[in-house]
Amino acid sequence: MNLTLDAQALYRELQGGVRGLLGSDTHLVGITSGGAWLAQRLQDDLKREPALGIISSAMHRDDFSTRGLNATAQTQLPFDVNGADILLLDDVLFTGRTLRAVINELFDYGRPSRIRLAVLVDRGGRELPVQADYAAARVTLPANQTLVLAQDAQGSFSFQVENA
Repeated sequence: MNLTLDAQALYRELQGGVRGLLGSDTHLVGITSGGAWLAQRLQDDLKREPALGIISSAMHRDDFSTRGLNATAQTQLPFDVNGADILLLDDVLFTGRTLRAVINELFDYGRPSRIRLAVLVDRGGRELPVQADYAAARVTLPANQTLVLAQDAQGSFSFQVENA
């Protein structure tokens, strides 16, 4: 299967879709690493004022014993999570396990008033009852393939399909 996705075009779709989900006090929180790249670029492109957050799923993953902790992917939430309106951003939604871990991590910091999710690509294959409030694209890939977002030095996005 030869799947080609234009990540830059999908980012523009995401940017348009996210506008409808944002209130004046909504905090963008990117899931490391692809979601963090998206959140930072959206924060800049949309000229957002509320503090931007980055969140890692590492400490709450059900496969932590095999994946371990990535030192560059630490949670940074420079705002009070209690009562916050949070829009999580991620590059690819697949099984839902990363999102479950991220929500557990968020609740370690407080109790948000609302959490929503926007993704570049929803590839189906859910193992948990999780869905995105906005997905720029929906694709189907075989279970043995992964979709990996990359960002170059100029900030442009691209996707690679890799065999697992």
